[in-house]
Amino acid sequence: MPMGNQVNSVHMGTLARDTSWSAQTAQIEILRSMPAWRKLELLADSCETNRTLMSAGLRVRFPEASEEELHRMLMSLLWGEDTAARIWRRPLVFQE
Repeated sequence: MPMGNQVNSVHMGTLARDTSWSAQTAQIEILRSMPAWRKLELLADSCETNRTLMSAGLRVRFPEASEEELHRMLMSLLWGEDTAARIWRRPLVFQE
């Protein structure tokens, strides 16, 4: 039976196929010992990276789109078309 912050010693496999059990155990212990503010900071960084990658992908797919059109498409991807259309008060009209 695990005690305190120890990771369960029963080997149930890892969360990622390219991560060893010992590496995953170390990662979990590091995350558990982190203060909440640091976990939120990592989450915010991850969200920003995701948004940056999505924006870059849209620029590649739609090279003629304006910055406003690209931003509108990104918001549609992030929030869904219904919500984005309500914010912009018009549906997305740019087509591939």
